[in-house]
Amino acid sequence: MSIPQSAGGPINSRADLVAHIAAGAKPREQWRVGTEHEKFVYSLTDYKPLPYGGGKGIRALLEGMARFGWKPILEGEHIIGLTQNGAALSLEPGGQFELSGAPLATIHETCAETETHRHQVREVCAEIGAGCLGVGFAPTWSLAEVPVMPKGRYGIMRNYMPKVGGYGLEMMFRTCTVQANYDFGSEADMVKKFRVGLALQPVATALFANSPFREGRANGFLSYRSHIWTDVDNARSGMLPFVFEDGFGFERYVDYALDVPMYFVYRDGRYIDVAGKSFRDFLAHKIPEVAHIEPVMADWADHLTTIFPEVRLKSYLEVRGADGGTWRRICGLPALWTGIFYDSNSLDAAWDMVKDWTDEERQAMRSAVPMLAFKTPFRDTTVLELARRMLSIATTGLEARAAANNIRSETGFLEPLQTLVDRGYTRADELLAAYKDEWKGDLCRLFDAYNFL
Repeated sequence: MSIPQSAGGPINSRADLVAHIAAGAKPREQWRVGTEHEKFVYSLTDYKPLPYGGGKGIRALLEGMARFGWKPILEGEHIIGLTQNGAALSLEPGGQFELSGAPLATIHETCAETETHRHQVREVCAEIGAGCLGVGFAPTWSLAEVPVMPKGRYGIMRNYMPKVGGYGLEMMFRTCTVQANYDFGSEADMVKKFRVGLALQPVATALFANSPFREGRANGFLSYRSHIWTDVDNARSGMLPFVFEDGFGFERYVDYALDVPMYFVYRDGRYIDVAGKSFRDFLAHKIPEVAHIEPVMADWADHLTTIFPEVRLKSYLEVRGADGGTWRRICGLPALWTGIFYDSNSLDAAWDMVKDWTDEERQAMRSAVPMLAFKTPFRDTTVLELARRMLSIATTGLEARAAANNIRSETGFLEPLQTLVDRGYTRADELLAAYKDEWKGDLCRLFDAYNFL
């Protein structure tokens, strides 16, 4: 979840909202990759989530990170995040700890950033007796056991979520993901990347499926995190069929976002609850609670962070389909999408792969992947074969990118994903086998085996 945004002055017209997104277009030489990853922080003594306060809580973790040059972000008296050189550390609602990486030129750089973060977190966690777990869903904790972080936006969301879906609180408090952010060169380039990203997002979900447990037992899914998103709030999530319609572009996405229900308006350090009201009505001063407030571009930027489709458009594109994972696999996600998005021939090849898929086929695959992952049927093949083809396209794209830019090859970061495809079963399948055999049903062993600090 994001920290408050800063994005300019008053909104004079709908055109300003379109311009805010369109301004993200950059020449190819300025394209960057930003990687975001979340992890569960837990006590090494009892495998429970850390509270916010106390000498061994999330606040202590954040304060400890300041020794490395991170600058604190405060909400009232609470430290809720830190920033440094274009990157940010932030808290998810249940204390999940997120690095939102800086926009960087290569996967080597983003993976080095990730490794530096790992060493910093390791040092501080050693002092407070904590570990970090990279999976898509908290494997043993009940919802009641998860602490609530002191961020005003989360209080609003916590009250609103149960009104619009069955899994909103599960998403907020018990999920972790890995995401990557990408630039576009023009509106047409954005459209192609958006469409390819949406179509292939279920395949990426299968590649990163890593959440087979809930409250101490198998949950029947390979990516339970992905299943949760099918019933969080369908007004702000999903596969967005309109992206594939003729004429889609910046303006159409703005019209969609204008009618996505808001959560809040942020003013003077305070979150004002307007949950369920549209941004369109906010602009027209039709929401009584904030009718006196003049909307500004920071409100629009904030609102765009509260929309959660499988691919999200802000002033860049964000791919959102992957479960959280172990340290070595984190870098595989930006490598996968960089190989597809940042080489024109590979982007064309990926578009050729998906361009005749129907809305119904894309949705059917999205619905089945959380349970079946690689075994999901698609036409006369399976998602495993689609993943194999997706990886081949990405590999070719990374090789071409290295040659064109005279950089060291980034294809090695795809090796963990290639291993999954070659063996034909997911990380979640691997965990389930260990749970049944080696761990004898004791998921405390998962925390010991996969604490990646």
